[in-house]
Amino acid sequence: MPKISAATVAEHRARQREALIEAAVDILVTEGAAAVTPAAVGARAGLARSSVYQYFDSVAVLLATIVEEAFPRANKALEEAMEDARTPLERIDSYLTTTLRLAAEGAHRPAAALMAADLHPSCRERLMELHREQIAPFRAAVRDAGVPDPGLTADLLGGLLQGAMAAVERGTPVDAVLERTLTLAHRCLAPGDGA
Repeated sequence: MPKISAATVAEHRARQREALIEAAVDILVTEGAAAVTPAAVGARAGLARSSVYQYFDSVAVLLATIVEEAFPRANKALEEAMEDARTPLERIDSYLTTTLRLAAEGAHRPAAALMAADLHPSCRERLMELHREQIAPFRAAVRDAGVPDPGLTADLLGGLLQGAMAAVERGTPVDAVLERTLTLAHRCLAPGDGA
């Protein structure tokens, strides 16, 4: 019988599954989706290639699992950050701040790598659905702010946020990026600016 590295077989299996997912995410982020193979994932996790198939029927299933797990941590952080905000502007600030802090930690990298991957259409649609769910609170806060054309305004602010995340990814200090991002967002949302 194989040696287990946990108190129970179930715990051992959960740890191995998590190790495989972490290995796949690491390969996805550093080398791209095409490099996510059973052999590479098994090797990165320190397990045999055949071990991958004990948990995931195929690379497509493994990538679908990564899609499902790429968003919950960020969504929880965003929800917690926004729950204490009293006004739409505070909710927007909380969303932008938390998103940039998560970007500085690299939390967005798996989702970004998945967006660039050649995924099965159903997996891509699920990725887009999860992304829409993630930005829904931000879009609602922009709408609640009472700005003209809130959908377009949210899209444009989303573009600002993408640019800010890219700046953080390039190494610009997150606090400097955050300060400038909030300043620009506040200008965009200011009443009576002729928008």
